Amino acid sequence: MRPDSSARENFTLFSEHKAGLVKILGQNHQFLGVNNAIASMLEARKLGHGRGGVFWQTQGSGKSFSMVFFAQKVLRRLAGNWTFVVVTDRIELDEQIAKTFKTTGAVSEAEGDACHAGSGAHLRELLRGNHRYVFTLVHKFQTPEALTDRSDVIVLTDEAHRSQYDTLALNMRAALPKAMFLAFTGTPLIAGEARTKEVFGDYVSIYDFQQSIEDGATVPLFYENRTPELQLVNPDLNEDIYQLIEDADLDADQEAKLEKVLGRQYHLITRDDRLETVAQDIVRHFLGRGFVGKAMVVSIDKATALRMHDKVKVHWTAETARVQKELGELHYLPSAGGMTPEQAQRDARMAELKQRLGVLTSTDMALIVSPGQNEIQQMQTLGLEIEPHRKRMNESNPALDEKFKDTEDPLRLVFVCAMWLTGFDAPSCSTVYLDKPMRNHSLMQTIARANRVFPGKHSGVIVDYANVFASLEKALAIYGAGKDGNGSANTPVKDKQQLVDELRQSVVDATAFCAAHGVMLAEIEATDAGSMARLAHIQDGMNALISPDPLRRDFLAHERLVSTLYRAVKPDPSALEFASRVACLTTLAEAIRARLNPNPPDISQVMNQINGLLDASITGHEIRQSGPPALDLSKINFEALAQRFKASKHKNTDLEVLKAAIRAQLEKMIQLNRTRADFAEKFEALIESYNTGSRNIEELFEELVKLSNNLNDEQERHVRENMSEEELVIFDILTRPAPELTSEERAEVKKAARELLTRLKGLLVLNWRQKQQARAKLTEAISATLDEGLPRAYTPELYNQKCSAVFEHVYESYPERDAGVYA
Repeated sequence: MRPDSSARENFTLFSEHKAGLVKILGQNHQFLGVNNAIASMLEARKLGHGRGGVFWQTQGSGKSFSMVFFAQKVLRRLAGNWTFVVVTDRIELDEQIAKTFKTTGAVSEAEGDACHAGSGAHLRELLRGNHRYVFTLVHKFQTPEALTDRSDVIVLTDEAHRSQYDTLALNMRAALPKAMFLAFTGTPLIAGEARTKEVFGDYVSIYDFQQSIEDGATVPLFYENRTPELQLVNPDLNEDIYQLIEDADLDADQEAKLEKVLGRQYHLITRDDRLETVAQDIVRHFLGRGFVGKAMVVSIDKATALRMHDKVKVHWTAETARVQKELGELHYLPSAGGMTPEQAQRDARMAELKQRLGVLTSTDMALIVSPGQNEIQQMQTLGLEIEPHRKRMNESNPALDEKFKDTEDPLRLVFVCAMWLTGFDAPSCSTVYLDKPMRNHSLMQTIARANRVFPGKHSGVIVDYANVFASLEKALAIYGAGKDGNGSANTPVKDKQQLVDELRQSVVDATAFCAAHGVMLAEIEATDAGSMARLAHIQDGMNALISPDPLRRDFLAHERLVSTLYRAVKPDPSALEFASRVACLTTLAEAIRARLNPNPPDISQVMNQINGLLDASITGHEIRQSGPPALDLSKINFEALAQRFKASKHKNTDLEVLKAAIRAQLEKMIQLNRTRADFAEKFEALIESYNTGSRNIEELFEELVKLSNNLNDEQERHVRENMSEEELVIFDILTRPAPELTSEERAEVKKAARELLTRLKGLLVLNWRQKQQARAKLTEAISATLDEGLPRAYTPELYNQKCSAVFEHVYESYPERDAGVYA
């Protein structure tokens, strides 16, 4: 194998999705794991056995992409007529892994479909042929018939556990006697699976849960035990019962057998009053979360999942009616007049209820269970109606899995028993409500539905109603135990109390930071909400923390951490301990952000944001009357501004408001004309000189006032040049830099700029950037117009530079006809 000359060649993929093409770069654990797997495979070939190794990388860390990286690198770097047989033991996994290879272009859509074994006979046909990839379920190997004796066949098994060394797997090895076998798994080889090493070899890569969290590949998981009192405290179910429950899609006979074997314990788990309690708690918990991500409810079987869906719907409707009633009562209460503490509390409560009502009225929920024979009649005998759910599962467009993965779609809560628990990723899913006895790999795969990384999602939460973890501590320890399977603290799920402890420490740190800069949060909290004293404290605190830039960034980082952890802890009652302090920090941060925004949002939006974050919040009201209107630099009386600054008690705040206005004006001006970038460089140099202490606050303010005057002059320059803003941009591109020009030559350049703009606009056809012919016409027009219009003072080299610069400007500024920054 040649040395790996470029990580870009072998560890870069482009995955096609509805939203467009996504670039995927291999992470360090994938790079190391794939290279180790290839080295192990080559060593196994040299020693004459087929044990390529076990590739363990925890769920959510890109295991499927690692399989593609591995196959693609082997094809690129190793000589041979390679065939990859991708084997799974579940239909969902089989479809998911085949889809990954298709969307990344490893196989075409047509080739992927053609090489996807639909039956045992089709599999035999594929393996006797010469295909680069074959996708199959292990169940297709029904007989120990030898199908090929090629040694360049590599079997990649996904989730390699017991099914990969039972009778079907033995048939597979008889069919492929000289093949190389590698196991890719998201969970480790736990007790009772030592044979997996005999079949596949030792680990070639270990990337456990803790490592993936530290690298940011997954988010941490926290555990809440909300087991109803009706539930058995220690469900010591025997191995046969667990095995039954683990089976993916139980048919009617299996479900009947399950109920019979479980006996009293099944009835205990599914008794109506217990399910009623759980359903009510799910509604309460779902609505009380800080991060409103998507959620899954996992029930013991199909009938119970349907029951739970119906019960949650009933409690959901009741909560909607209750919130509407309270909102109506608050709305018709007589106003207390002014911003009194009572009025502030009432406004906060109304904002909180409106946000809750928004979630209640917009959230969609669905049942996701596999189909079964006579299921409609079977459910009807239990008093349940599954037909409309089945119709929706079959006919939904977009499909329900796409809707659940789509963060903008209102489908936020799904009820499952086996489907979607493996081979299914919805990154915004943050909560798993677990009401089904599970163990080992099934449990690990289920809880990993909540560990995907998503913006604003600090962690995933496992809410346990079945007391599952009480009897699985040993398996949890092994899960994070590493290569030797011996003791480790890296269990995949931690008690939520640890999250509370993290929040407590972050609040202590933020409080100490504020105190070190003269802001006493306790003093702010001691004043009445809505009072002038509270407003004065907030303004003083804002002034102390808003400047210089490094100080403000540090404070906002403290506040973000506190707010993120607070949202993650909710709706746990322990969050109430921190509500007042979090509210105070958030008020200061929102006040700072509002002051730095030259176009502040309507204050009601700010209030809604804050009240959505906190349960009993007094925030937002203090900024109701604070904060200047948006600054228009052209209308500022700078002499009066300088005089006001000298007398100001809040110099830091006034300085930051001026900085924000200048920055906003600069962004707008540079967007229109990129040749103005030198103004931005000068602005940033001034700010940096203040941050490093080379200028004091009065000197910086004076320099910023001068810069503001210059910006106003620059903004009006197109009037002095007798050109439109669009014409001026092209003129500036042609003259910044330019040779020495006489006034007559400058007039020629202006004329060329006007003519060129008119000519170019006529060539901007529909989708012009995607059409090679349209781009060519544009390039030709630029070259011809500038060749005719520019004075001879422009050298051929400078002329070519200007042609390129003008094309780049048009490409960036006019993405479509009659669209862009000048539209």
